[in-house]
Amino acid sequence: MSRRLDISRRRTVEWLSITAVLVWVVLLLMSLFASGTGTDSPRTGSPVLKNFSAVRSDTSRISFTMADESYTLQRRDGEWVMEETGGYPVREDRVATLAEGLETLTWGERRTSDENRLAYLGLGDPREDGNGVLIEIYATNGAKTADVITGRRNETLYAREPGGSTAFRVNGELPPLYTREAWLDLDIVDIDASAISAVRMTDSTGQSLYLARAPGSGPRSFSPAPPYQNDQLRNRLAASTPALAVSRLSPIDVKPASELTTQALARHITQTHDGLEIDLRAWREPDGYWVTLRAIEAGEGARRAQTINERAAGWAFKLTEYDWREFTPSISSIVRRNNSGAEIPGQSNFQP
Repeated sequence: MSRRLDISRRRTVEWLSITAVLVWVVLLLMSLFASGTGTDSPRTGSPVLKNFSAVRSDTSRISFTMADESYTLQRRDGEWVMEETGGYPVREDRVATLAEGLETLTWGERRTSDENRLAYLGLGDPREDGNGVLIEIYATNGAKTADVITGRRNETLYAREPGGSTAFRVNGELPPLYTREAWLDLDIVDIDASAISAVRMTDSTGQSLYLARAPGSGPRSFSPAPPYQNDQLRNRLAASTPALAVSRLSPIDVKPASELTTQALARHITQTHDGLEIDLRAWREPDGYWVTLRAIEAGEGARRAQTINERAAGWAFKLTEYDWREFTPSISSIVRRNNSGAEIPGQSNFQP
């Protein structure tokens, strides 16, 4: 009997101890996000950037600084571009969302004044390797007109003044700021795989190949066409993957083509059943894998080619290595060459 009482008491003590620990943890978490002097603040409801409405039309630069990346949006001749890309245009819809957000953000409840807790709200100073985003706004004369550090925790937006340590929840919304690529409109080519009729390729050795398929045929129906009709495919997938590569073109960055420092290694020309051509050249640069492209379309109504060239002319687009290699396969990996129907090794009818 005594032993049963001892076991019962021990379990009671253990249960009370666990309960006490859980209560302590809850209280600790509540204190992390509660201001030591309450949530009321004279600034609650007032604009986060009190001068932005007045200077919005005169804003010429908006810079974003993070611990591991920085970028700047600049207005040039009425168009917003990104400085770090050499002036590539950014998405107008995101700029509009940003401007509307900055103008309508208002201070909400005060959360904490403890500098050690700012990182929990995503408000660490990025100039000191913190996890916040410093936004700085400049007028056309170069003067800074506003700045703020913003951060997120889950779905909630927080902010503080760059020189202050008091964090606030803010009312309103901003577009994602942590990746500069999200600002760039890199959907340059929109071609469905079913529209592709043929592809001409030249690899890094100068070997060339022409693959074609009939309208309405399947994705693995590409086969060597004159003057390479005697070549033997190694397998259907080896032909269809590069043949349809432009339908999967997904750049991840951009820079002026004038900044390319190497020679093009390969050439890849896509043709569609209705007469559009995409002439793509591939470059392996010290900073990654790049392509340039130009569209060609016959007839007075060649609007697709014009639209592509307006966005692609003068620019080089970065790809992942995996995607880049779809445009640069060796011809020998696709076909077994029949010398009677191919050019002399090392020579090509269309050079990169």
